Amino acid sequence: MQPFTVNIKLSARTLTGALSAPNRGAADWGWQGLIAYGCHSLVLVVDANTAQTLQVLERHKANVVKVKWAKENYHHNIGSPYSLRLASADVTGKIIVWDVATGTARCEIQEHAKPIQDMQWLWNQDASRDLLLAVHPPNYIVLWNADTGTKLWKKSYAENILSFSFDPFDPSHLALLTSEGIVFISDFSPSKAPASSGKKVYISSPHSSPSHRLAATTGAKKALDKVKILISNEKPSAESVTLNDCLQLSYLPSKRNYMLLLYPREILILDLEVNQTVGVIAIERTGVPFLQVIPCFQRDGLFCLHENGCITLRVRRSNYSATGIPNEEPDPDPVQELVYDLRSQCDAIRVTKTVRPFSMVCCPVNENSAALIVSDGRVMIWELKSSVASRNPRNSSSASPLYSPVSFCGIPVGAFQNKLPDLSLDNMIGQGTVAGEEQLKSSFLQEVHLKFLLTGLLSGLPLPPFAIRMCPPLTTKNIKQYEPLLAVGTSNGSVLVFHLTSGLLQKELSIHSCEVKGIEWISLSGFISFATSTPNNLGLVRNELQLVDLPTGRSVPFRGERGNDEPAIEMIKVSHLKQYLAVVFKDKPLEIWDVRTCTLLREMSKNFPAVTALEWSPSHNLKSLRKKQLAAREAMARQTVASDTEVSSVESSVISLLQEAESKSELSQNISAREHFVFTDADGQVYHLTVEGNSVKDSARIPPDGSMGSITCIAWKGDTLVLGDVDGNLNFWDLKARVSRGIPTHRSWVKKIRFAPGKGNQKLIAMYNDGAEVWDSKEVQMVSSLRSGRNVNYRILDVDWCTSDKVILASDDGCIRVLEMSMKPSCIRMDEQDLLEPAWCPYLLVPRASLALKAFLLHQPWNEKYSLDVMTIDYPEDENIKNLIQEQLNSLSNDIKKLLLDPEFTLLQRCLLIARLYGDESELHFWTIAAHYLHSLSQEKPAKPADAVILQEQLVNPLDICYDILCENHYFQKFQLERVNLQEVKRSTYDHTRKCADQLLLLGQTDRAVQLLLETSSENAHYYCDSLKACLVTTVTSSGPSQSTIKLVATNMIANGKLSEGVQLLCLIDKAADACRYLQTYGEWNRAAWLAKVRLNSEECADVLKRWVDHLCSPQINQKSKAILVLLSLGCFTKVAEMLHSMRYFDRAALFVEACLKYGAFEVNDDTNKLIHAVYADYARGLKLLGFRQGAIFFASKAGEAGKDLLVELKQPKGEATEE
Repeated sequence: MQPFTVNIKLSARTLTGALSAPNRGAADWGWQGLIAYGCHSLVLVVDANTAQTLQVLERHKANVVKVKWAKENYHHNIGSPYSLRLASADVTGKIIVWDVATGTARCEIQEHAKPIQDMQWLWNQDASRDLLLAVHPPNYIVLWNADTGTKLWKKSYAENILSFSFDPFDPSHLALLTSEGIVFISDFSPSKAPASSGKKVYISSPHSSPSHRLAATTGAKKALDKVKILISNEKPSAESVTLNDCLQLSYLPSKRNYMLLLYPREILILDLEVNQTVGVIAIERTGVPFLQVIPCFQRDGLFCLHENGCITLRVRRSNYSATGIPNEEPDPDPVQELVYDLRSQCDAIRVTKTVRPFSMVCCPVNENSAALIVSDGRVMIWELKSSVASRNPRNSSSASPLYSPVSFCGIPVGAFQNKLPDLSLDNMIGQGTVAGEEQLKSSFLQEVHLKFLLTGLLSGLPLPPFAIRMCPPLTTKNIKQYEPLLAVGTSNGSVLVFHLTSGLLQKELSIHSCEVKGIEWISLSGFISFATSTPNNLGLVRNELQLVDLPTGRSVPFRGERGNDEPAIEMIKVSHLKQYLAVVFKDKPLEIWDVRTCTLLREMSKNFPAVTALEWSPSHNLKSLRKKQLAAREAMARQTVASDTEVSSVESSVISLLQEAESKSELSQNISAREHFVFTDADGQVYHLTVEGNSVKDSARIPPDGSMGSITCIAWKGDTLVLGDVDGNLNFWDLKARVSRGIPTHRSWVKKIRFAPGKGNQKLIAMYNDGAEVWDSKEVQMVSSLRSGRNVNYRILDVDWCTSDKVILASDDGCIRVLEMSMKPSCIRMDEQDLLEPAWCPYLLVPRASLALKAFLLHQPWNEKYSLDVMTIDYPEDENIKNLIQEQLNSLSNDIKKLLLDPEFTLLQRCLLIARLYGDESELHFWTIAAHYLHSLSQEKPAKPADAVILQEQLVNPLDICYDILCENHYFQKFQLERVNLQEVKRSTYDHTRKCADQLLLLGQTDRAVQLLLETSSENAHYYCDSLKACLVTTVTSSGPSQSTIKLVATNMIANGKLSEGVQLLCLIDKAADACRYLQTYGEWNRAAWLAKVRLNSEECADVLKRWVDHLCSPQINQKSKAILVLLSLGCFTKVAEMLHSMRYFDRAALFVEACLKYGAFEVNDDTNKLIHAVYADYARGLKLLGFRQGAIFFASKAGEAGKDLLVELKQPKGEATEE
């Protein structure tokens, strides 16, 4: 048990409420595992696992419209560590790039003064990882270096740009959604602006096409066949185009060259090879329209957000019809198109005028959870959970079953091995593209169902106005039980109690039926609040005055039955010893109540003056009270004695007195101390009254001060009394020296004055219509000032002191800010705050520590045992850092700890899991592909005769198609054939038919190509040409001379700029290898790779791809990370290790070498040994830099000769240390 400590130092923080309309699209879930979203001009950062607000960034002066986390698609080391970078853009066109952990701005960017329409970080981070592309309205795209804030280039387009989407497979491709259609850019590069103005295509809106008028009657199925062309190169005629109501455009990351367009009532899937709709997800007439869609990468699925706040997951149905047997008619029966089945949906929210879903974000690392951001400030985190379905005969739903994947973390696992299927989407559901019968034969595939589970909920403050009051201050007496609680009264009658160390809502008490106007604390655990209803035609209201006990939540009507149809309560004030309560009404005399017994002591007579301001005196007759109490206690034969009698400070005695005053003996004998209060009337005359027991005596009157207007508020502390009036004058009275000073602030009506807590602290805060000021009443001078419209954009609704040096401001943007006395906005340092629940975020550690933690997790076991205790290893680092690392380890979920401690969990799986935990995109892709190919290689080696078996496993568990060119050739071919089948079914114009025929020729499907060529109508200009081509294709298999002629013609065609035609001819005569070479010569690298995968045998294909690797590594292309992945897919593991080493990726190289040795993927000879030793030695040096001595010694000892000197050096200091 830790010793009990109270955190007296509260950090400045902001409690936020509802969002404003421009914040609708400002949300992002980063690879770092955190969600950021805009709330008015603030940016909030939330941890998704624990649903806690970690940071509130305040620097924008206007509403935030976009936030985007930086990508993590690069190699991390000490020079480029894990850091939290976030870009946010506002309505005035300013972009701020933040260092989120410290809350400081790295740079600020401004181009035009209009709201940023869209922005994205570039995903290919080989050249630079700081590039940010932004759309500056109306029609500019600008590429920024987000580290320095410099503009790299700027380009304008003909139409207004609404948003854009990068092609996830090709960094040089980009699509802009404009007000008229789509612009495809294919020459995007960081170094210079695109030269061409892009290829423009028009979208005819799906509703205006005649098919949709039919759709209502014939149902969605038939409508699908009718939506043929949605994209055309000609501008559509005026009557067919309504306003382009496309909400969103994005490329599908799960397969190349597909794009989705989102409309309120349907999602269209386009195949960009033929610019054709190949799938439509339509909503029935009664269904709820779409707001947003996020396509997944790991599986072909879509997260959709609907207008009622419901999130649905749709996964593409696998089609068994298209079998990859050449020259066979496809089965005509099934509807040929991409069908996405609804697999899971979460609960909707109750939508009202003020409460509606704003945006959805999805976890990019695991794609198994989504967060909904609601306009009232709520964040709901929904996680997908998979459950194994029972093996009953399938119920007759149209959706094909989903099966669990064969592998976990990249490697097939047995039935009894530890696995965590809910880790990520691709570990939950297998690929749905495997032929059905094969799947059912292998019994280890289990059918799974998915469901959404609400795992986190963050709620904001309700809508303003607020009344706020901080609990009584911390003193030496109450330090043991003190909690910094803030009570917030709201317009709907509830009181929220916030704990200010964590900023979390502790209690929400619904105690009133109308707007809460004021709150006064009567102890650390109780308060009195009052609310008034709207006045009736006589100006009378219902007053509610409730006494609330916090621990139990019990509330008592303080004034009993009174309160109906009377003038409104204007204010309530509790005396300093918390004995009496003064209740001031609008047109009704003052009432004095006893707080302890809830009895009315005195209701003033009808002719009593109207009260405009009132304050209790801090001085009171404590000594007489003590004497009375002692007498009473002795009479009750009590053992307790008052703890110390030399108490001078009012504040410290308050609580102890309260605790004593609550004992019943004193109540029964009516012991009470004498207290005083002052108030002013409408003429500015000051009255001084005394209350003792149940007698109220008038003791003095002071005539009004001529310089002051009508007094609106009074504050009294020690010997200083301060009055404020309607004209903004402050009058400071020094009661000891009997002098007064009037100060005109020229700030209009003084609404409230409050003194700061703490003995001898004479600071006060004054609130005006247009802001607030902090004054020092001892020196009579202003300390700081805040003015709405000048320094800030919000109006202040209420103020209070939080501690002796921090103020609380409630403002009309729905936020409550705890600020330093200077009232300047400040961000918290994330490593300094106390979280109730530790959050896993290695990005918050200092770079050395986060990398050391990674090494510690990767190289288990240490000292022969698996452990998650950093203290057990030799890591001579500062204790604080070790404790922080240990906190991170402890915050991991039990499931993940179990995996990390499992000896069966292989190195490759561990690498993949750590890449997921760290949200490291480049590692995730690298290890996924490495694990796949290393594993399939080890499967192939032993079983050379039983080739069929291998094929079986590869068929059941191929590499996902989202890796495109990196997949196995046979799987890639199959996918391409299915794609062409679909294109063929969907074709509607001659151009499409021709494209399909060309594709079929390249894929070697000659018979079907001939059929398509013969379809050309005789009116068509290409009729003759196509007929001859059909004849050529059917006769081509003949003699040698014809082959040489065709080859000659093909080379001539290519030389004269007809590249694709020449390549087709070469493919006809099985010279695809030459075709690939020509394509590469003319810079068509991607097409060459595609052709090699579908037409060549593995050796020839490898040659083509190796040439591509050299091209990718060349300095002008500089896509080495892509090159490494291609080499992995070819099984060139030694080359990969060399490249990783030459790129100084020492940690990845060392782990990869270790994995290769485990799988026997290296040929053992002197060269490889030399490489292995060099890799280990360099990695050991890297670990030494991190201060991770044990790891460094471990790898230095494996590095043979290369690590000898290092080993001596590492062991040296330790020896010296022991001698001393």
